[in-house]
Amino acid sequence: MDNLIGFAAFVADSLLMILQYSIIGMVIMSWLLGFGVVNRNNQLAATIWSVLQGITEPVLSPLRRILPSMGGLDLSPMIVIILIIGVRGYFLAPLRYGAFR
Repeated sequence: MDNLIGFAAFVADSLLMILQYSIIGMVIMSWLLGFGVVNRNNQLAATIWSVLQGITEPVLSPLRRILPSMGGLDLSPMIVIILIIGVRGYFLAPLRYGAFR
């Protein structure tokens, strides 16, 4: 049973890590698009942007509705990343490495 819990914690940790890196990539990509470094008409850039949006928007959109308007400053990626780090460090790490045996 401990191996099953450890495996489930590993899978959850891996999915949260992918989400965390996707949010970081989305933020960097939005900066590159906003400053004109990357052209929106580029097919590769458009594909990467749509994949990152598809991964991150289901998590960020509900939080954006809750947060007050900050005048163009979007704090939702930072809040979600802090929550992900907390969940990975304090809930999943003990399960993954067997601290509750």
